[in-house]
Amino acid sequence: MADRTFSDHMSDSDALMWNIEKDPILRSTIVAVGLLDAAPDWQRLRDRLERASIDIPRLRQRVLSPPLRLGPPRWAIEPAFDLDYHLRRVQMPAPGSLRHLLDFVAPIAQASFDRARPLWEATLVEGLEGGRAAVVIKVHHSVTDGVGGVELLAKLVDLDADTPTPTTIASAPAPEPLSGSDLVRESIAHTSRRWMGIARRIPGSIVSTTTSAVTDPFGSTVRAVDTARSIGRIVAPAASPLSDVMTTRGMGRRLEILDYPIDALKRAAKQADGSVNDAFVAGAIGGLARYHERLGAPASELRMTMPINVRRSDAGAAGNHFAPARFAVPADIDDPIDRMRSINALVREWRDEPALGLTDALAGVLNRLPTSTTTALFGGMLKCVDFVTSNVPGAPIPVYLAGSKVESLYAFGPPSGAAVNITLLSHIDRCCIGVVIDTTAVPDAEALVADLRAGFDEVIATGVE
Repeated sequence: MADRTFSDHMSDSDALMWNIEKDPILRSTIVAVGLLDAAPDWQRLRDRLERASIDIPRLRQRVLSPPLRLGPPRWAIEPAFDLDYHLRRVQMPAPGSLRHLLDFVAPIAQASFDRARPLWEATLVEGLEGGRAAVVIKVHHSVTDGVGGVELLAKLVDLDADTPTPTTIASAPAPEPLSGSDLVRESIAHTSRRWMGIARRIPGSIVSTTTSAVTDPFGSTVRAVDTARSIGRIVAPAASPLSDVMTTRGMGRRLEILDYPIDALKRAAKQADGSVNDAFVAGAIGGLARYHERLGAPASELRMTMPINVRRSDAGAAGNHFAPARFAVPADIDDPIDRMRSINALVREWRDEPALGLTDALAGVLNRLPTSTTTALFGGMLKCVDFVTSNVPGAPIPVYLAGSKVESLYAFGPPSGAAVNITLLSHIDRCCIGVVIDTTAVPDAEALVADLRAGFDEVIATGVE
């Protein structure tokens, strides 16, 4: 049965990511690379993607943008969907090393999508060392976020290598031949319904606010002031990155991977009464601090963006359900346990920010501005971020793709203006860490990766008995 949780219109947050791509440095593409123990059966893989494109509406939908920002971008079934455009098959030349694979994927990660087609691509890469293969899946961030992406991937895999292929297939969704005038009328109607819904909620909000102000005037005032200050912290402008060495931004990308046992990070986190995420972020900060020291420019603080998951249990896989917390983290704490404790306290504080629940509303305000203005304002904020970290829970058990076992799975998130994106995707008992480096900001990427390894090793060493 097709997944009907996908709305016809982008949310304001999704639309913001879509609109600011006027600046190519702010492109929001997510790439997942699954390493397989062997090449999967091509026809089974193709059949699985064909079924997925029917079950998951977004895989057959393109984006239509109404003129004059009359409404948010609209998802519509592509009239001439062509699976063979989105699914490719390549043979990696010898020796087919992991380094060759990552270099092959890098230009895929940085390239833009054809906006006239659905926003995804999948490439089967055969000929890797040891008879292995890889599947590279690229999707635009406006389609889904990291957590939703894992839910979508779950629709492509099996729990057994010999799972039989279903003999029946549902009918493909019918195209939606929306004319320009149809899109205008629908956009106006959608925007009107939305504002009417807001208007209907205002009286209740006024009554609630008034009652609260009468029964608890001091508390109401404090909450209002706290929310206003929180909004100020969320949208606070920044003149430049906090790093003195990762200052410029460009289009070049280098992809790297790191692997650690989940238990190793858990044992380290336990030393600080924290979480795996605390150990992960502390390792990343430790590596970046080493890199700055290597270049003779020690950093006392670095600015980090961390997506905080606000997805409800009934949200489904569609769209983005995270709030981007952007804050300074200490880079001069030498003791890794103290660093984990500091991160834990900071993240807890930001999870409680009142304005995180207003992220979509704030995005709506930015979307009402001219595209060039929105891009300049929001892009200026993003380019002053030094690095991004993201932690996404993956499959806790073995999974198979068209008969081949998925040995590991890496997510490569977009820097979106930052110098580095470091994403942890758990897979069974491993922490698969994908690193995307802006090579203009970090021309000596190999040195940074070596320092990141040292940073993670230092954190993990705290948990060794």
